[in-house]
Amino acid sequence: SIWGFLTNTNYLGVKTTQGTSEFFIKKCVDVIICFCFSANSLFGMGNPLLDISAVVDKDFLDKYSLKPNDQILAEDKHKALFDELVKKFKVEYHAGGATQNSIKIAQWMIQEPHNVGTFFGCIGKDKFGEILKQKAKETHVDAHYYEQDEEPTGTCAACITGDNRSLVANLAAANCYKKEKHLDLEENWKLVEKARVYYIAGFFLTVSVESILKVAKHASENNKLFCMNLSAPFICQFFKDSLMQVMPYIDVLFGNETEATAFAKEQDFETEDIQEIAKKAQALPKVNKKRQRIVVFTQGKDDTVMGDKIETFPVLKIDPKDIVDTNGAGDAFVGGFLSGLVQEKPLDQCVKAAHYSANVIIRRAGCTFPEKPDFK
Repeated sequence: SIWGFLTNTNYLGVKTTQGTSEFFIKKCVDVIICFCFSANSLFGMGNPLLDISAVVDKDFLDKYSLKPNDQILAEDKHKALFDELVKKFKVEYHAGGATQNSIKIAQWMIQEPHNVGTFFGCIGKDKFGEILKQKAKETHVDAHYYEQDEEPTGTCAACITGDNRSLVANLAAANCYKKEKHLDLEENWKLVEKARVYYIAGFFLTVSVESILKVAKHASENNKLFCMNLSAPFICQFFKDSLMQVMPYIDVLFGNETEATAFAKEQDFETEDIQEIAKKAQALPKVNKKRQRIVVFTQGKDDTVMGDKIETFPVLKIDPKDIVDTNGAGDAFVGGFLSGLVQEKPLDQCVKAAHYSANVIIRRAGCTFPEKPDFK
């Protein structure tokens, strides 16, 4: 609408012809679009983890009974692993956790202004918590953590051997988020109200359904966009009731083909066709009738299924030998998509940004990225 206005008007005395004046107008549009979203326009809430990665040896894997390429939750026998990893090897730290990853990717795609993304979650009052706060700040995400001293900050160790990465996650404090002690506080709720787009990964259903519902209802009542991710098959299976409490408020539903199939089975959709599952998920009851639900299902290297008409969109091609790590691909995809949503771009542009983000991240170890995106 801005472009249509400018191209039919003499703007600041400049006639709208091809060439220099058109370039000038496009620059004006860029400036206006920049002011259409600001700090705290995007809100995320989830399980914050400090990612700790290091190249280790086989003896270290054997000591903690780790497979070279695996993803597990920490058990009692792994409690000493995180401190030993830091003491024994050269480590890198990154702000992690599914939702926080997506928010920081969205911020990276947007670049300016900083702090477009707000993030809530629970950490411990410890050294890992202090590092996590610093790492979130470095990604220009406005993180407001609920800090408590009963559990340590959640961590995820990435033990690298050759081309393999063994991931060990200790959720710890991430499981301790309390609505009444953080989300309900006036200064925090004001940040929620500032946002126009909301995103929460399904993993947070295991922590605080009441927090999710408060945010989801606010979004619905104010005709804002509430987005959620199926996140894992076990969420669809074992937290089905919690998921379906939130489903009526979901405007954009993300998931991959495995999660979509698990969701369909639990909902008795009687189909394994991803496009049909998307249609049936889209048709589930919805509170805000002003927005039709958008369903976005990725399928690895195969086409992404998306849109109100359930269309398919091809992913960016990549040589298999250039793939370093696919673990952060889903989070990156969502982050790219959110960067488009918060800038009010059309859905096809949102999925284009999502494919670009995922393509960048799978070429690198962990959910990391270069200084600036090369996306047009």
